[in-house]
Amino acid sequence: MSKKPLDYDHILKKSLSKRFLDYMFYTKDKTEVVYFAGRLILFVFLLIWSVKFLSCSIESNYAGKCFMHLVNLPFHEAGHVFFIFTGRVMHSLGGTLGQIIMPLICTLVLLIKTRDTFGASITLWWTGESILDIAPYIDDARSLSLQLLGGNTGASAPYGFHDWNFILTELNLLRHDHLIAGIAETSGKLIMAVSLMWGAVILVKQFRKLKKV
Repeated sequence: MSKKPLDYDHILKKSLSKRFLDYMFYTKDKTEVVYFAGRLILFVFLLIWSVKFLSCSIESNYAGKCFMHLVNLPFHEAGHVFFIFTGRVMHSLGGTLGQIIMPLICTLVLLIKTRDTFGASITLWWTGESILDIAPYIDDARSLSLQLLGGNTGASAPYGFHDWNFILTELNLLRHDHLIAGIAETSGKLIMAVSLMWGAVILVKQFRKLKKV
């Protein structure tokens, strides 16, 4: 009876997928009780808070009214400064990029440099929240009713002051503002949900190792 030849492609794919999962869900051999308790408290807090984020509509602008908006704002403004010499559209887009790139950098540093996968899941949550924070701003591109930095609304400010009105007008996409905002909202909420699932799995793994200590 002839032996069935080995499927090396299948073995390679299985090996790569296992290595990827092991990398993404890495935990140390032992988990300190104090660190685990702190992470659990933070996770429960974010889980409860996320229910509010995920249940609110763009029109409510909950993300733009909560504390996290104040966290995102400095990175938004820094993004404008960083992209100041890249043209007017990119300069306007730089604010949005700034507040998304910063939590992404934190996620990559925690995941790759320090191998803190739970910390990476938290900063990924921040990334999703930051994208969600932008959605009402995009949605306001035509109505120009949101209060902007300095107390103005887009309607009372000069052309170009409202980032997304300017961006979408210049790109001839203004009529699609609600669609683009909806994509940003869905993406942000999905990333937040995935990050919570990622963090939950890591906590379970850490708890199992905690019991063995």
